[in-house]
Amino acid sequence: MNIIWCGQSCFQITTNQAKNNPVSIVIDPFSAEIGLKVPKLKADILLVTHSHYDHNNVKAVSNSPVLIDSPGEYEIKGIYIQGIPSFHDASQGKERGLNTIYTLEAEGIHLCHLGDLGQNDLTAEQLEKIGENDILMIPVGGTYTIDLKTITKVLSQIEPKIIIPMHYQIPGLKIKLDGVDKFLKTMGVKSITPLAKLSIKKKDISAEEAKIIVLKP
Repeated sequence: MNIIWCGQSCFQITTNQAKNNPVSIVIDPFSAEIGLKVPKLKADILLVTHSHYDHNNVKAVSNSPVLIDSPGEYEIKGIYIQGIPSFHDASQGKERGLNTIYTLEAEGIHLCHLGDLGQNDLTAEQLEKIGENDILMIPVGGTYTIDLKTITKVLSQIEPKIIIPMHYQIPGLKIKLDGVDKFLKTMGVKSITPLAKLSIKKKDISAEEAKIIVLKP
């Protein structure tokens, strides 16, 4: 499995669930309005967590992907996907609306993308649906999503084996967010070398201690 971060909350995941038949998944493609160059994206499956312009640029994704933009259970090309309803903010959707958390299972790896989660914590029902988690993509830039205090609470609730921060300030981004450094400091990480992509197999994932991986956009 290969995981590439394109900036903001956008990821491209390529999995060889079926041998010699790779499946590409794109999550939350953004609009050029946010100041970042829109990458050339091609997918079999497209996931959108909510309808804001920095997450729902479906026209940027070619190959006529199957679009999933709401809660539910899906199986597409051998990939198991679950959309879990959540709130974009602590006021329970009254300001910025709803958000869909997505879990994916491929190659025996369990992934979770939190989108623009803004709740003060996850409910028992949400945690039950998320279940065991190998790789968690979590927003760390604050302002429009959970703050650092809530991030640590959510991490303790989910207990992921690998943490990939997203939705934080990078050069060119017009949306004002905190940088990833504040999150890393909170987590006690002094220095980390960003990766261009994460190439991983189930056997590479250790249950001993959560690992933080920062990806280059």
